[in-house]
Amino acid sequence: MDDLLRTFIMIAEKNSFTKAAAELHLTQSAVSREIQVLEKKYGVLLFERSNRYVRLTKAGEILYTQAKTIVVQYELIKRLMDDLTHTAKGELSIGSGYTFGEYLLPKMIQDFITHYSDIIPKITIKNSRRIVDQVLRHELDIGIIEGSFDTSGLITRSFAKDEMVGIVSPAHPIMDKQEIELFDLRGETWILRERGSGTRDVTDRLFETQGFMPRSTMEFGSSQVIKEAVEAGLGVSLISKWAIRKELQYGILKSFTLKNSPVIRELYYVLPNSRFRTRATDLFIHFITENISSNRTIHE
Repeated sequence: MDDLLRTFIMIAEKNSFTKAAAELHLTQSAVSREIQVLEKKYGVLLFERSNRYVRLTKAGEILYTQAKTIVVQYELIKRLMDDLTHTAKGELSIGSGYTFGEYLLPKMIQDFITHYSDIIPKITIKNSRRIVDQVLRHELDIGIIEGSFDTSGLITRSFAKDEMVGIVSPAHPIMDKQEIELFDLRGETWILRERGSGTRDVTDRLFETQGFMPRSTMEFGSSQVIKEAVEAGLGVSLISKWAIRKELQYGILKSFTLKNSPVIRELYYVLPNSRFRTRATDLFIHFITENISSNRTIHE
């Protein structure tokens, strides 16, 4: 049954019997037979098929939702059983928001697999809201998010703090001031992350608490593009200090702390609300918290 459900899920996600067969290294006829077995078992059609499309029926949509959960739980059972008799090994699904995922996680993963070579990290980088959603659906073993989000139904732990600073191009006249307040920047264009990101959440909260409304805004989907936009003189932004270490080192950007408005956000790891976790997950939690507390990764 496990293999049948995996085949069904692959077809649903690829919207193609041919592509699913190639991904699973099966013949198309073998894939079709497996779907026929499922359809006969449940007495329903799972797909609408034509020369132009393959799409789920209503019954197929119901089965897809449940099958994803079943397959995830089956994999967890296998890993938990393996943990009882062997050292930690196998796949570890890690999700992270962009700032931590792009600027801290790569070095941590390199160090982690040096210590635990039998564990295979599978990394997903998305905005924090989407990471929370994936952990809720049990698609990730652990998620790392930036800022405060509704994490009802999950285990949530703070493990680090992240200082946010303002950034401008090196020639920006605001850097001539001894002290910079938020309202000194009311005439500027603010370069913002998309809604749902941890960075955007912190920025919106700052504006709201200060009663601040920027003259104009531009929105981008990654910190890297924001840095390049600021470097080009398109505006100012608020960004994690971790994300601009190289730019500050080489004088590409200038940073400043807002007077009377230091912006410090929490970083959290989130876990499915379950009594059981794989040993690989526990090892990773211990590893990242130790790395952060000792500052080994942050300042390298």
